[in-house]
Amino acid sequence: MFPVVANGLQQTTSYKVVLPFYLYAAIAFLFGSILLFSHSEIGQQHYFNPRTLAITHIMALGWGTMIIMGASHQLLPVLIGGKLYSTMLGYISLFFLGLGIPFLVVGFYTLDFGILSQIGAILINIGVLSFFINVLKSVSQKKELNIHGWYMATATIWLLITTGFGLLLVYNFSFNFLPSDSIHYLTLHAHFGIIGWFLMMVFGVGSRLIPMFLISKYQNLKILRLIFVLINCSLLLFIIIKTINLTYWFYGLPLLLIGCSLILYIRFCANAYKVRIRKNVDLQMKASLLSVGQLVLPLVIMFLIFIFFNVKRQTNWGTLYGFVIFFGWITAIIFGMTFKTLPFIVWNKVYHKKAHLGKTPAPKDLFSNQIFYSMMLAYLLGFFIFIFGIIFNNETLLKIGALAIIIAAMLYVINVMIVFLHKPLTK
Repeated sequence: MFPVVANGLQQTTSYKVVLPFYLYAAIAFLFGSILLFSHSEIGQQHYFNPRTLAITHIMALGWGTMIIMGASHQLLPVLIGGKLYSTMLGYISLFFLGLGIPFLVVGFYTLDFGILSQIGAILINIGVLSFFINVLKSVSQKKELNIHGWYMATATIWLLITTGFGLLLVYNFSFNFLPSDSIHYLTLHAHFGIIGWFLMMVFGVGSRLIPMFLISKYQNLKILRLIFVLINCSLLLFIIIKTINLTYWFYGLPLLLIGCSLILYIRFCANAYKVRIRKNVDLQMKASLLSVGQLVLPLVIMFLIFIFFNVKRQTNWGTLYGFVIFFGWITAIIFGMTFKTLPFIVWNKVYHKKAHLGKTPAPKDLFSNQIFYSMMLAYLLGFFIFIFGIIFNNETLLKIGALAIIIAAMLYVINVMIVFLHKPLTK
């Protein structure tokens, strides 16, 4: 166990199990961005089409889930004050997820819900189950689990539910054993992942890391517990309403609960920011805080979809909703947190045995701030231009926006590789 360093993290898990997740995610993000540019017309279409399904699952699994899993192997011991149960389970998760995602994506891209998609879904579930066991066994070692541990454990349960239900939907396309067709259940599957996995995990980890990186002593366990209850209740209520086919307007109840949880989390982050000791906030933290603000966009879109449900011509609202989540909120927080956690992991890999020999660079010196700044500029331009392309149904804007996102993805990969290939420097 290494001592806490300047950014507040500890080296608790071998870099060998953590770093491959980051590399896989970087490649997946670039590939997803290229597909978005190649098929930018999806911004003008209904969300259920092969190209959108493929891009969504690259971003949700290859980008978001892979990097969160990788970071979790490092952060879980820090958050719960214990050790990761099994490094081997980490490798198993990486192998099966890494192998299963391409099968699933190719199956969706070719609209083949047969053997390719089925193999991919099975492999992904083996990987997720391994991760689930690792997290649950790790947290079970603690006699008293803190609120961040509860968030991570619950998010992992929802992830397993998400991929398990996805496996059922893939097979239901071929064998029709569920009461309705698979398309009927897509909103359930999507929100198991978006709310149960991503929102729960990001709130649980973010409520610890954002104050830590800001050097802020602000904590409010009462608000965090309330947010935890609101998120889970909203998702359970959504399942009940969907399952027993209640009147459409009942969906306003889980939407209201989620809205309250978002407002409380934004307030939590704002309070942490106000009482921070570190007055000069770096670009990486600004990106993470930007992602907190971006949470408002999917909420606004959901309210608009809810209110104007009968406006049939707005067939691409679902696509807009997915875009602002996977290319917006999730991407922005990954941008920020990648370059707060990855440099530290590599720094420990390279320097932890050499630090006593002389002056070593700080973790923040392992990547290029200029490239990070250019990446964020390209990303923000692309993000908002693509949104306007969807709203105004304009193919030119969609292409320009997607191209800017590709540039951001390329710069992200370059900066990640700069960190990965860092050589020891001592004075």
